[in-house]
Parts: sequence; C-alpha cells; structure tokens
Amino acid sequence: MKPFTQYIHTLFESVAPALPEYHNPYIKALRQSGLKRFSTLELPHNRLETWRHCAIDQCVQSSYTIQQTAKPYRPVEDYFHCKINRINSEMFTFLNGWYVNRNAPLTIFANGMIAGTIFSALQQFPDLVQPYLAQKKEESDGLLALNQAFFNDGIFIYVPDNLNIKNPIQMVSLVEGNENLMINNRNLIVVGQNSKLSIIHCDDSLSFTQSLLNNVTEIHLAENATLNYHKMENKDPDSLLINNVLVQQKRGSSFISHAITFNAGYVRNQIEVDLTEPLATARLYGLYLADKKQYVDNQVKVNHLAPDCTSTQLYKGIVDDEAQTNFNGHVVVHPQAQHTMAYQSNRNIALTDEVKITTKPFLEIYADDVKCSHGSTVGQLDDDALFYMRTRGLCERSAKMLLMYAFATEAVNHVEIAVLRESLTIMIQRRLSGDLTMCNQCSTPCSGNNRPPSFDIDLSKI
Repeated sequence: MKPFTQYIHTLFESVAPALPEYHNPYIKALRQSGLKRFSTLELPHNRLETWRHCAIDQCVQSSYTIQQTAKPYRPVEDYFHCKINRINSEMFTFLNGWYVNRNAPLTIFANGMIAGTIFSALQQFPDLVQPYLAQKKEESDGLLALNQAFFNDGIFIYVPDNLNIKNPIQMVSLVEGNENLMINNRNLIVVGQNSKLSIIHCDDSLSFTQSLLNNVTEIHLAENATLNYHKMENKDPDSLLINNVLVQQKRGSSFISHAITFNAGYVRNQIEVDLTEPLATARLYGLYLADKKQYVDNQVKVNHLAPDCTSTQLYKGIVDDEAQTNFNGHVVVHPQAQHTMAYQSNRNIALTDEVKITTKPFLEIYADDVKCSHGSTVGQLDDDALFYMRTRGLCERSAKMLLMYAFATEAVNHVEIAVLRESLTIMIQRRLSGDLTMCNQCSTPCSGNNRPPSFDIDLSKI
C-alpha cells in the first residue's frame, strides 16, 4: 500500500465518526465501499492513459486537514460581495465544503422545488435521494472512490415534473483559511419530466492554500427534462481542483454544459454523459484561458447507449507563458445506438513556444448507421489577419486582442442566459487584458472595482 493510501486509511479512522450521517447504515455502507475501492485503485498515476500528462499523485501534499464542522455562521455578504451582475438567482454558498445557512439547511419552494444540503435532504426525503446517490460505479477512478468515502456535504436540488424554473440556481464554493484542506463535496441534481432548470456553479478562493478539492456532481434528467449547467472556475495558483460531473439522461432530455476556466493552479474537469434512451441530446462547451504555470485538463466522455441521440463537443483554449492544457474527448457509440450524431471539436491558440498543449478527440463506434466527426487544431494567431487589421489602423496589441476575443467568445455565445453571457464576455475581456486575476473576492466585477477593462477598440461592436 502506497504512503498516501495508508495516510488516507489512517485519516478515515480518525475523522469518519465525525462525518455527517456516519451511523446511518446507508451512508456508512457507501463510505466503507468507497474506501475499499480507493484502497484498490489509489490515486491516479501517469501509467493510466487519461492521466499520463500530469497525474495528480505527483501533486498532492503528504497530509491534509479536513474541516469536520462548519464554521460559525456569518452572513455571506461579510466575505463574498460579488454576484454575477444583474442575475436574479437563488444563491447557495459553500465555505470550505460546508453549506452556509443560519437555520435553514433545506429550502422547499412553493412550486415544490427542493434545494439545500444533501444530508438534510436524505433525512427528510430519503426516497428522492437514495435511488440516485452514488449509483454509477466508476471502477477506474480512485478520486471518485475517495469522494464517496469522505464527502461531508453538497447541494441537493430536486425539480418536480412539469416545472420551468425561470430563475437560475447559483452555487458558489469558496475556500478560506491558512490550512491545506481536503474538501470532498458531492452534489446531486434531479430534474423531473418536462422540467427545465439552469445552474451557475462557481469555484473561487478567498485565500491562497495548497488545498485539494475533489468534487462530484451527479445529474439525473428524466424524460424531456432540460438542464443548463454553467461551471466557472477562478482558483488560486496553489489549489488542486478536481470536478467530476456524471450525467444520466432519459428519453428526449437535453443537457447543455459550459465549463469555463479563467484562473487555475491544477484543474481537471471530467464530464461523463450517458445517453440511455432515444432522442436525448448533450451539448458540451468549454473555454480555458491559461497562463504562467497553470495546468488545465478537460476530460469529456459521451456514451451513446440508445438510438437517435445527438452529442456536440466544442472546447477552445488560449494558452500563454509556460502553461499546460490537455483535452481528451471520447465518444462511444454502442452497437444498439443506431442513427447517432456526434461531433467533436477542440481548437487551441498557443501564444508562446513554451506552452504545452495536448489534444485527443476520438471516436469509438460499434454501430454502422451513424454520423460522427472529430477534429482538433493547435496554432498561433494568424499573421495575415494581424497584418490586415494593422493596415486598417489598429495597433498590434489591439489586433491581437481582437483576434483572441473573437476566438474565445464563440465558446460562450451558446449561453442562453443573456445577462450571464454579457458578464462572461466582460470577464473574457478582462482576463485577456491581464486585468482579471485571483483576488480576495471573485472573478466578477464588484462594487469595490468598477473600473471597466481598457481597450483601444470597442469589442462590443464585433
């Protein structure tokens, strides 16, 4: 047994009795099962194909602290002032892995929607939680097993049938403190038949620590359900952030994902979508802006398990300095999945010779009546386009900025929430100009910093 695996066993023995619902036989069995699987799988290493570029076993610390209880309540506004501008959303905040609330761990809305901490939901509505929680067993990923053993909190969202939730759910996960924390959150989202929901999920840091955030989000979409899932990351350069999103889709359902990384230390976004019944659709978009020594890894897998389903992947990246990025797109078309349509595209711009960009979109097809395509590009800014723009009066900086902006915004033009789309374009402008960096608040403009980004041209006229 490797030293870190032995350390995890020792840590589990010391903290497990304090973890929520440990004595609940259902939760205890989940934790023990997760620990057993982790003992076999251990941390991912570079001998695994999907981890061969920068495996996390070389990045973790020798020890971590687990915050066993939530900090004393204080209003979120005391330490987090930034909310996506002008979006009328229901906001839920997690601090160091714990849901921040005064006395309402679970909110039951008038329309029947339920949102709040997953353990309160398990106590009050076990029939809504147990059929979905940790049902997909991923036997090749030790981090999923580690999360199952240690998860201390997470959000539960349930939308009944035939509901169109107009206001998005905004979930903000914050890390604060001087300790190197290990945080394992497990989120569960269940959307009923013919219902529609939008989620904005943000990861931010209030302080710089070498923390390990190992999060799992399980999503279950019933027939004709629609979920718009927006994941935004603005983390400190010392953090390790692992996001696993596992999606199960029924007949006619639609899943639209936007994974946007503005700042990172080590970030790995894993999305696996199972299209289990006919006429299901998955549209997966991503944008990553990396510089310095950041590492951003996007792992996308779509399993076509039924006929007449469609999936689209479009991921774009701009990489500067000595940053490293990796994209691994995988589409599996099973024998019964006739009439599948699947499209993959990954495009990258390298701004220096020192960056390292790896891209691998690939198809695994076992059916003969399908339409599938895949492609990837890695290049630099077009010299001819730069020359053309400079002959029209633009300086070199503005010309480069315009090309990068046009390249990046294609990935967010599909965001359906207009106000969020506008905010994201502003944040892209700020990030490309070097103005958007990790601070003590978040990545969005706030009352303490209303200075707009400075450009020589009006990019809004594009």
